[in-house]
Amino acid sequence: MSSPVLIILLLLLSISLSSAQTYNILSYGAKPDGKTDSTKALTAVWAKACASVKPVTISIPKGRFLLRSIVFDGAKCKRKSVTFRIQGTLVAPSDYRVIGNGNYWIFFQHLDGLSVYGGVLDAQGASLWSCKKSGKNCPSGATSIGFQSSSNVVISGLTSLNSQMFHVVINGCRNVNIQGVKVSADGNSPNTDGIHVQSSSTVSILNSKISTGDDCVSIGPGTNGLWIENVACGPGHGISIGSLGKESVEAGVQNVTVKTATFTGTENGVRIKSWARPSNGFAKNIRFQHCVMNNVQNPIVIDQNYCPGNENCPNQVSGIKISDVMFFDIHGTSATQVGVKFDCSSKKPCTGIRLQDVKLTYRNKPAMADCSHAGGTEAGFQQPNSCL
Repeated sequence: MSSPVLIILLLLLSISLSSAQTYNILSYGAKPDGKTDSTKALTAVWAKACASVKPVTISIPKGRFLLRSIVFDGAKCKRKSVTFRIQGTLVAPSDYRVIGNGNYWIFFQHLDGLSVYGGVLDAQGASLWSCKKSGKNCPSGATSIGFQSSSNVVISGLTSLNSQMFHVVINGCRNVNIQGVKVSADGNSPNTDGIHVQSSSTVSILNSKISTGDDCVSIGPGTNGLWIENVACGPGHGISIGSLGKESVEAGVQNVTVKTATFTGTENGVRIKSWARPSNGFAKNIRFQHCVMNNVQNPIVIDQNYCPGNENCPNQVSGIKISDVMFFDIHGTSATQVGVKFDCSSKKPCTGIRLQDVKLTYRNKPAMADCSHAGGTEAGFQQPNSCL
């Protein structure tokens, strides 16, 4: 075979290998009626995608697709990268028990180069919340969408409605970009954290709106390098680092920035909390800057005496070391008299706390500050007067 022909064949082969393959779930039996179970169809599509050596896009068109619990595991895939383009809505079964006994409704793991664009996830969690409030024996509930042991993940334009438990969980991942995400659940819905990040590095959460019944963003042990910017929170429990120190041996949290965030009617604004019991964990190099508080119960809070139900922690103190935390340009209104509260550990006091240009009012008067075992500095405008 002449060399020019061989070159052309090799070029054609490389083009065919690099050209993306698109799989539409309608071709595999899914129906956009919100009633026909599309789990088998999506499982079949994933098997095809997993076996492909070409770049793969999985397309979910407009309509409502009923989906039970599903796992997208890239461990044995020929390519670890895949793109999901979702124009429609994935809806969980109305009977909360169908997915409620599992940890996740939709779960991704062992992938590198995963992108999820668009889509609405409707977990129909309200009936499970009612069950929990009634005191009956109920399942704990499933997180709507989880990403584990994966790298180079993009989640863009996703909407999560009425999760049973957490909406989005990032666990054990590296290089994750979350942008333009909308989370919505009732302000009284239990344990419906918007986005939870733990044991992960280099994660960004940008341009998102989170309204839920628990933390808008919760930051767990082992988080290193988290950037949160232009996020609106409310209702909810604010942006929280913690709870830390639940375990006696625990990875720390470091290098976290929260920038240009707005909190409206939330229980907390920016918060660090740890269990009141021994632990080797820590939180350091934290920046909260350019935050607006609108009628927030606890705008700035460090709580190292977290002990829900007084179980397994009475008469103990937190071992979590909190250091190098800056609050810069935090202003707005507090719904309680104490706008700044630092309740740190008597065993490991907070150090390197910095307050700069803080202006918080309560009923048109300066809010108050309350400090315990906290040390640091203040600069610029201070209202309330610093208690450091």
